[in-house]
Amino acid sequence: MIAGLVAASALALATPIAQPADPIGDLLHSMAMQPSATQTGPAPSSTTTGPEIQLQATLYHAGAYGVGALDSLGCRVVPMRTVAIDKRLIPRRTILFIKETVGMKLPSGGEHDGIWYASDVGGAIKGQRIDLYTGSGAVSMKAFYARGINKAAITARQIGQFEGCPVERGGAAVAMAQ
Repeated sequence: MIAGLVAASALALATPIAQPADPIGDLLHSMAMQPSATQTGPAPSSTTTGPEIQLQATLYHAGAYGVGALDSLGCRVVPMRTVAIDKRLIPRRTILFIKETVGMKLPSGGEHDGIWYASDVGGAIKGQRIDLYTGSGAVSMKAFYARGINKAAITARQIGQFEGCPVERGGAAVAMAQ
């Protein structure tokens, strides 16, 4: 009888307790730990990320002069995920982490994780500049202005590469194959 209780207690201790589902956290964790089918190069980690880069941030939105629905790769621009860069400084198809955007409200209602996709370029984006795509209309810039992110220095870190086009899935953009 005592042996049975000891065995039952050991089994209870060895059985993992179910954690609440966190699909976004699971996705981000898997992206950070393993290369996906659409990510090239080593998995992002503290030893494989690039150095922090200080960039002058500006904003752009749909409806602004010259802004189309597609980026320079021919992909649909994704609000609060697409960035325009100087490709001599940051290669196109680079996944960036911009810490100043972590926690911002996404159009879907979720919170930003700081992940951005360098898939666009612009004639005025030269050198240490980055242009963040905010969404549709000037009202989409409101949250950025509230944080002082327009015409401010921000910190970006290269954390990986992607293939295909970033697409929005439940408020998080994921790089997908074309």
